[in-house]
Amino acid sequence: MGVSVGVDVGGTKIVAGVPGPDGRLLDREDRATPDRASAPILVEGLIADAVESLCARHDVRAVGVAAAGFVDAPGARVRFAPHLSWRDEPLRDRLGARLGLPVLVANDANAALWGEARFGAARGADHVLMVTLGTGIGGALLVGGRLHTGRNGMAGEFGHMRVVPDGRPCECGHTGCWEQYCSGKALARFAREAGSVALGQALMEAASHGEPVAQGAFVEVGRWLGIGLADLVAAFDPDLVLVGGGVSAAGELLLQPARRTFAEALVGSGHRKEPRILAAGLGPLAGLIGAADLAARAEEQR
Repeated sequence: MGVSVGVDVGGTKIVAGVPGPDGRLLDREDRATPDRASAPILVEGLIADAVESLCARHDVRAVGVAAAGFVDAPGARVRFAPHLSWRDEPLRDRLGARLGLPVLVANDANAALWGEARFGAARGADHVLMVTLGTGIGGALLVGGRLHTGRNGMAGEFGHMRVVPDGRPCECGHTGCWEQYCSGKALARFAREAGSVALGQALMEAASHGEPVAQGAFVEVGRWLGIGLADLVAAFDPDLVLVGGGVSAAGELLLQPARRTFAEALVGSGHRKEPRILAAGLGPLAGLIGAADLAARAEEQR
């Protein structure tokens, strides 16, 4: 029996992997994501190269791609990717022709939530809101145990809610988007503006050791996370909120200030049952794992 490969295409890294029956990763290949001005064919070539390396070691039957952008309802085209040059890109058919395998494309946050629902922190939950914090912000909804992707497949683009009128410019072309204040790049900017030279893992380690500037950056991003989550919970009333993506590896450094601000900002707080806010159980691999499972299910239904 063959396996499915999942690919997560992020703003800085492309990760392809083979999950096992329990969702645990058995094998992986990493590639650096080209800058957003690079031709789509270059990105697709790197995805294909990573998948082909896994095909040499495994009997691969299908490929699921988790893409950071607007993916159409059939899972064929990336209509718009703020951090890449994809515009109405027929990714499914191009990759399928190159690999000789069936390919399914999903929004990365939808894939991550599906992975969590199948193998992670959302198992057994029917109404779940997920926010993924990486280079930008992704979002997804599970309603009645099923992914809610909207009529055009583009529901859950919470990162581009405009939270600050005439605020910071965003890669999507607008200003004041939530991800400009609550994401990996926002975290780096807050730290840099406060005088820190530590970034990425070093910033997280500095904060965990009590370095005030590093901790302050996580508090600021956490504050914005809580504000945004309060608005989303008011709109969707889930029984569980998951925070995933690479930035979620900070755990309570991020979630503690987020929960505090969330409780202050949520309408009717104290007079309603508030959802739990948890870190995603599968971490930054959730999208890859979910995409592989979605691709496998699509093949089973053929």
